Amino acid sequence: MRRHTVTDSPYGPLTLVAEDGTLCGLYMTDQRHRPPQQTFGDRDDSLFGEAREQLKAYFAGELKQFTLRLHLHGTPFQRTVWDQLRRIPYGETRSYGELADALGNSGASRAVGLANGRNPIGIIVPCHRVVGADGSLTGYGGGLPRKRRLLDFERASALF
Repeated sequence: MRRHTVTDSPYGPLTLVAEDGTLCGLYMTDQRHRPPQQTFGDRDDSLFGEAREQLKAYFAGELKQFTLRLHLHGTPFQRTVWDQLRRIPYGETRSYGELADALGNSGASRAVGLANGRNPIGIIVPCHRVVGADGSLTGYGGGLPRKRRLLDFERASALF
């Protein structure tokens, strides 16, 4: 059974989705690959206290790594990529090629990019920390301006 809530953030409203009480989605407004609203279930603000608290601490620059239980729906390859995303340290970036190398398949950077783009739990599973081989900003489901703001925010708060 799915339930959802909407919470404010410096990057606009975030829709949090839980399945059987475990976070399975975090979506931004106008996000690419955002599932239809009717798949989120009824609104229930009571289930998301810990997620809201950790997001609030993250946006305040006080939390560098989320400790929420997550339920990531995806193929085995996608889940492996999303696991690698969670290993990218706060305030740092990795290229698609570096992630493919970490998976033991240097030729899989395109597949890594596709999996990255389908990440269902943005920010918490930090797909915004993935950049092009030359360090340039590349696609982001929440839009490149949000990606730039998230990276700038993390880099600035990582210094303190």
